[in-house]
Amino acid sequence: MRVLIADDHDLLRDTLELFLESEGDFETVSVASFYEAEKLVKAGEYFDLVLLDYSMPGMNALDGLYRMSALEGARRVAVISGTASREVAEKVLEAGAAGFVPKTLSAKSLVNAVRFMAMGEQYAPLEFMRGEERAPNPMAERLSRRELEVLEGLTQGKSNKEIARHLEIREPTVKLHVKTLYRKIGAGNRTQAALLAREAGLF
Repeated sequence: MRVLIADDHDLLRDTLELFLESEGDFETVSVASFYEAEKLVKAGEYFDLVLLDYSMPGMNALDGLYRMSALEGARRVAVISGTASREVAEKVLEAGAAGFVPKTLSAKSLVNAVRFMAMGEQYAPLEFMRGEERAPNPMAERLSRRELEVLEGLTQGKSNKEIARHLEIREPTVKLHVKTLYRKIGAGNRTQAALLAREAGLF
């Protein structure tokens, strides 16, 4: 199965590729914007599934979904998002997308969702669509609120400086939080921390 991942977070793309390709029957291609994804498909590339990040450059909300769905080389198109609401998810599904995939899914659930959609089914996680409360996450419970915010920044591929600016704290403070959360979750570096967070279904 050929899957095109279009998302502007480098670390997220790398993580998704790693998980999908480790399954053995996926071939993945990744790009950082809607324009690049559209260019690939228009150039004659064929994909069983195209995953579009809802808030990446060029997507323009549902406009990107409609445009990609109209291209012959995109057999099925789905939307992935870490910020979209249930209302947006419902619109995505009503528009005929192969599915709506929250970035909070665990790695295993994400792979299953991609396989499900590539096989022709429509996917949306029930608990997200119903707005159900999730059970406490074991990893989240080990971390402080600020450490969780820093970890989320790591999963988005942000530098310490970018995280500090976003959270309006000093860069040395971010470094301290990074060091502490590494110890708490058993990570040795940024990539590993991001992988562990995704496996735990945190972001």
